Amino acid sequence: MKKIHSTVLILLSFTSSFFAQSTDDLLKMVDEKPKKEYVTATFKTTRLVNLHTVEVLSKRSLDFRISHRFGDFNSGAYNAWGVDGGANIRLALEYCHGSRLMFGVGRTSGKKIADGFLKYRLLKQTTKDGGMPVSVTLYTGIYHTFMQNVLIDGVNKYQTISDRLSFCHQIMIARKFNSRFSLQLTGAMVHVNLVDKINDKNDCFIAGAVTRFKFTKRQAITLEYGYRINKYSKDKYYDSFGVGWDVETGGHVFQLHLTNSFGLTEDQYFMYTNTSWDNWGIRLGFNISRVFSLQGKHKED
Repeated sequence: MKKIHSTVLILLSFTSSFFAQSTDDLLKMVDEKPKKEYVTATFKTTRLVNLHTVEVLSKRSLDFRISHRFGDFNSGAYNAWGVDGGANIRLALEYCHGSRLMFGVGRTSGKKIADGFLKYRLLKQTTKDGGMPVSVTLYTGIYHTFMQNVLIDGVNKYQTISDRLSFCHQIMIARKFNSRFSLQLTGAMVHVNLVDKINDKNDCFIAGAVTRFKFTKRQAITLEYGYRINKYSKDKYYDSFGVGWDVETGGHVFQLHLTNSFGLTEDQYFMYTNTSWDNWGIRLGFNISRVFSLQGKHKED
């Protein structure tokens, strides 16, 4: 009888231990949240042709960028269809310490503009269903022209420092649909402190779209368009439109493109693009991006 009691007690103890362990394992599985996996490389760089993308630099990365635009195709054979003259160039340094907030500064030869910006990756697209379906990035920029002796009716246009300032604010929403195709929608507002004519408006609102189609491992075709929503000037300006070809070459990304915009900063190409594709007022341009990693391998935040 004692043996039977002992056996029953052993079985009950084993069963209790088994169910307790199973319950703990089930509770642990319920409590554990699956680790988020983020989509990478919605676009290859922080810009397409002119427009910013949702991308920010990787953690502790420094980007040295060169952007160049030649003259108009319709300038004729004498100017080698724009290659000889009328060029615009921008040099920039951009840095990201974490993996969401980046900043940059640049200098553009056209209009002698110095610019600075902040860019924050608010949301990141995740790879699994039920996660975050899109990426969202915010942008704000400031632009200062150093041009001298700009006369309007015989009077110097720029009387104070604030007269020389312009601003741009953007929200970018993008989705990478698969390994080849990405699409982004952009809403932007540009504010110019001082306009040329008394009837001109200081603000311009833009609805933009950018897209990339990757047709090989290291090459992609890109398109961008910036539609100006409001009528802010009686002068004739056009929407910015560009088509590009991205080539990845190791640590460099080389972007060759055609665009009707001569300006290289948001206050210029959004508001003051004065040539159109209709009459071959387009120009050849390129961007070169060289990213330097200031640390070893890392994981995104």
